[in-house]
Amino acid sequence: MASYVVMEPPSRTGGEIRMVRDGFSFVALILPFVWLLWHRMWIEALLVFAVAIALGVGGELTGFQDVAMGLSLLVSIYVALEGASLRVAALRRQGWREAGVVDAVSEDEAMLRYFDIHGEPSYGSDAPPREMQRPVAAASSAAPALGLFSYPGRR
Repeated sequence: MASYVVMEPPSRTGGEIRMVRDGFSFVALILPFVWLLWHRMWIEALLVFAVAIALGVGGELTGFQDVAMGLSLLVSIYVALEGASLRVAALRRQGWREAGVVDAVSEDEAMLRYFDIHGEPSYGSDAPPREMQRPVAAASSAAPALGLFSYPGRR
């Protein structure tokens, strides 16, 4: 089961909610520059392209082609592991807001679960979503607890 980050658009006119799957991407491992362009992350794609060129030229000039190839592999692994976080950060820069996290098998199931719990999205609302609001502090009892967690009001 995968986790999906729910992103709501910035405008009040509506639009589609985006579900960003949090996980490893094999396509981003093989073709990180193309994967970033596909997801319209222009700045990140240019940065990866510049690092790849710099590593290639640096490896040729210094004679450390193997080290340059290993560092290029590390850049690809980074994009494959952190691609979802990069997508969420890019959407935040565009004004999207994080509405929550849903665990599901597929993106369609994640949408169904999200709308089942929260109903229709509140576009442009300044209030944080329900699961991101701070819970009201419950009255704690001074009774000792057995285990890792104490449950207020229970013995």
